[in-house]
Amino acid sequence: MKQKNSLRKKFILLRKKRYKNLTQKKFTSLISYIKKRYSIKKRLLIGIYYPSNYEINIFPIMKFFNLNKTLFLLPRIKKNNTMTFNSWKNKDTLVVNKFGIPEPLNNQKEFIPNILLVPLLAFDKKRNRLGYGKGFYDKYLNGLKNKNKNIEAIGIAFSFQKYKSLPSTKFDYRLNNVFTEKGFLI
Repeated sequence: MKQKNSLRKKFILLRKKRYKNLTQKKFTSLISYIKKRYSIKKRLLIGIYYPSNYEINIFPIMKFFNLNKTLFLLPRIKKNNTMTFNSWKNKDTLVVNKFGIPEPLNNQKEFIPNILLVPLLAFDKKRNRLGYGKGFYDKYLNGLKNKNKNIEAIGIAFSFQKYKSLPSTKFDYRLNNVFTEKGFLI
């Protein structure tokens, strides 16, 4: 745990120092991948995150999807420290949660995403993810896996967030892939 905490501090500072906005062009391979992989879905449910603390802003991808066939979902933290994903359109009102992150109102419908774009502090070649330490994404994804629900989890990061080998436990959820400004890295 001590090693994870020191890595968190390191990567928070590194991301703050090296952050840059990505152009729409940088998202081309991610958008193409999602459209191709999920083209047979009648309705595509994409879990995204509200960027904070110098996380990559993924909102630009939204305009490349048919909003009649695609529903974007944002996470919402519940009172029992679990996470759900609720529908969200770019103009919908959000409320700030206890961590200072905007999230959908309580009255928005909950959905299970087909694909989840996951923020992270660091990742390694084994697709391990270092988050902020509360385990919200790990608990959510492991809970779905235990219910035999298939979901594809793609970490979103800058390439400089790659670390040689992250410590992991049986509670950590291994990502399906990681997408950076250089494309898919794993």
